[in-house]
Amino acid sequence: MTSEDFFNSIQQQLDNKKPFVAYRKPKSTCINAMLQNTDAVHVIKDYTEKGFVFAPFDASNDAILIPIKDSLSIDCDLVNYNVSETRQSIFKNLEFDKPQHINLVQKGIDAIKKNQFQKVVLSRCETVEFSETNPIEIFKSLLQNYQSAFVYCWYHPKIGLWLGATPETLIEVEGSRFKTMALAGTQKYNGTLDIIWENKEKEEQQFVTDFIVNSLQNSVSNIFKSETETVRAGNIVHLKTVISGIVNFKEINLKEVLEALHPTPAVCGLPKEKAKQFILKHESYNREYYTGFLGELNLQEKTIRNSNRRNVENNAYASVKKKSNLFVNLRCMQISDNTASIYIGGGITKDSIPEAEWQETIAKSEVMKKVLQ
Repeated sequence: MTSEDFFNSIQQQLDNKKPFVAYRKPKSTCINAMLQNTDAVHVIKDYTEKGFVFAPFDASNDAILIPIKDSLSIDCDLVNYNVSETRQSIFKNLEFDKPQHINLVQKGIDAIKKNQFQKVVLSRCETVEFSETNPIEIFKSLLQNYQSAFVYCWYHPKIGLWLGATPETLIEVEGSRFKTMALAGTQKYNGTLDIIWENKEKEEQQFVTDFIVNSLQNSVSNIFKSETETVRAGNIVHLKTVISGIVNFKEINLKEVLEALHPTPAVCGLPKEKAKQFILKHESYNREYYTGFLGELNLQEKTIRNSNRRNVENNAYASVKKKSNLFVNLRCMQISDNTASIYIGGGITKDSIPEAEWQETIAKSEVMKKVLQ
């Protein structure tokens, strides 16, 4: 399928008000989509389902599935597609949000100093008005600007329209092998990855790493932690540690793994439940699917041991494995008519400075604003 036909297909799905998801994995040139046949809402029950999952921050609410069996799957290579250059945005209520967010951060710091928890991730929602009437054009711009992110456009007429370019993997499972990442600490990108990280940022990263390892250690083996590195995500940089191993699915299922991991301290806090309750009580809005997770769930993938396709005998070594690729829903926005709700936040520890945390949210918001300008 050509890229023109691909975008026409998802445009027609949107015009017909039928659910779909279109997405590109990090550093890939291939874009995929699932076009659901009806406007029914399919709810995840036990994570044995197959399709594309869209899960909220608060796991007590339903995760939504676009089921592969009830959808048309299409894909194409991303070449020669045009991006509209006509958008003009008006950014509203910026200064009004500032005292509210700084006050929220201070409440978080005070709670940490009272030993209520060690870390909490606090966020805000910023409203942007823009002139572009077609969200597919915004999706194209995300694809063009963020090659190393998981870029998506998700739509359900009964739920809403979301777009994002997230740098963070929640978990990748292939057969019994898993890989995840601890991604925390934030600085603005200034042309180099040679960054000096403060103790606050290093501590924040260690919280996330330790949480993931401790959450999985009873059900996985051969846990491996990579060296921590600095990675770029658009106009900002983070600390990243890759964690991998073998899951014993005779002792634990995927739903239990996800319950153990989500939400991680990178998007919630530590201890998880106490930080989550603080967020639900004190943030002035509903996160909905921001800091939830999304991605391919239990899709079949054929793997071939020898890449020489002309070797017929090689087919005997082909195997089909279930694979899930799930990403944390960061750097995202929800669109309604010509208004975008942009979601941004940051990790708060005892060493946090409210003004600096506000500036961090400004830097993160630029990731989405860039494609609206």
